[in-house]
Amino acid sequence: EVQLVESGGGLVQAGGSLRLSCAASGFTFDDFAIGWYRQVPGKQREGVSCINSNDGSTFYGDSVKGRFTISSDNARRTVYLHMNSLKPEDTAVYLCAAEFLPLISSWNLTGWGRYWGQGTQVTVSS
Repeated sequence: EVQLVESGGGLVQAGGSLRLSCAASGFTFDDFAIGWYRQVPGKQREGVSCINSNDGSTFYGDSVKGRFTISSDNARRTVYLHMNSLKPEDTAVYLCAAEFLPLISSWNLTGWGRYWGQGTQVTVSS
């Protein structure tokens, strides 16, 4: 059974940090890119970051560049999102998704993501 399980969300003050985890199982981890997305009710889902865990290449959305870092622990089949200098506008449900590696360049386009997790809530207070 394919599973992507997010964890690490919570309530944090503006300027604080959180680390999210996305634990993957049920598919060949090396064949997939893993992306992080966020969803606010009434707004379009936003691409946050994506990683190719084989060569370490990473991608970031403009709104998080310089503040968020994505990393991968292949042995644990887990991708992390390190979030620093958090702002109230970062408040959202954060989801991770997996897609075949050849499609990584379209990570920020609608429809990307063969497998999805259920999400973890991040709330940043001002």
